Amino acid sequence: MLPSVAAIHPYEPGKPIEELERELGIADSVKLASNENPLGPSPKAIEAIKLALPELHRYPDGDSFTLRHKIAARHQVSPDRIFMGDGSCEILNLLVYLFLRPGLNAVIADHSFVIYQLATAASGGTAKFVPLTSDYVFDLDAMARACDQHTRLVFLGNPNNPTGTIYRRPAWERFLQQVPEKAVIVADEAYFEFVRDPEYPDSIAYHDGQRLIVTLRTFSKIFGLAGLRVGYAVAREDIVELLNKVRQPFNVTSLGQVAVIAGMDDGEHIRRTLEVNARGMEYLEGEFRRLGLPWLPSHANFILVDVRDGRAVYDALLRKGVIVRPMGGYGLPRHLRISVGTEPENRRLIEAIEQVL
Repeated sequence: MLPSVAAIHPYEPGKPIEELERELGIADSVKLASNENPLGPSPKAIEAIKLALPELHRYPDGDSFTLRHKIAARHQVSPDRIFMGDGSCEILNLLVYLFLRPGLNAVIADHSFVIYQLATAASGGTAKFVPLTSDYVFDLDAMARACDQHTRLVFLGNPNNPTGTIYRRPAWERFLQQVPEKAVIVADEAYFEFVRDPEYPDSIAYHDGQRLIVTLRTFSKIFGLAGLRVGYAVAREDIVELLNKVRQPFNVTSLGQVAVIAGMDDGEHIRRTLEVNARGMEYLEGEFRRLGLPWLPSHANFILVDVRDGRAVYDALLRKGVIVRPMGGYGLPRHLRISVGTEPENRRLIEAIEQVL
């Protein structure tokens, strides 16, 4: 076994509601830990799943033909540049499998999505960590400088999980001019639909056929389909071809495919989700301000708040039936990451925090 694998601490997901209620004997819990859509999936997606149930004895379309073409049309790219994955985490792991090995490295920002470093460690590659700026934003200039002749991957989350911060177009364009040509830039944009900043750089617009950019998107967040695990990458055709060589057959389920195809057309569900998120974010920021709790302005559907002792407050909130996410595993032991919920869920959270503090 590689020493880097032996040292890995497994990914710690948000605690399931059922597990909390079973352990503590409580009911009516609220989960604000995993950045899920509080409105649930699109009604159109649910209906599509119901219609597909009689065909569950059949294997899914291993090529995800209809779904790939629908996504390609939305982004106005060739379907051959779309790779479908079992969530974007599968694609992250496949990229590491393809491009890293002992002696090569990936450049990763501190306090970014932990899967980047877990996948890198599993490959035997080296992670080169770069601090965020003082306002918790990716320091793209420093990340470009950290690249060397052995760098094969650079992981960028925009918005970043767990900080919710973004880097903007000038820094991104400067980064593209500095990063080595042979480094694959992984632009993880799982939360991009929530961003309203006009300076946000949609990385797909920078795919010019020369740069090694892989843009990752997911249907787990704004589309409310986290339980079906469907994500995709937009990349050069040669990279997509490599990904298809190493993926598992039938990696996207038939229910996932039909649900996403239907959910992509539900503009009303997306509009309502954005509205609930904006109202909830405004409410939480106002309450944290009132309680004297520092937070980071977020461009996603979650917010990072400094409660001084994240683990202690997390444990206390669990006993009140409120599940959030402590950030000690991300190097932020003072903080909690809290997903924006419905209005009743957000109010219950604030009442519980007031009691705990």
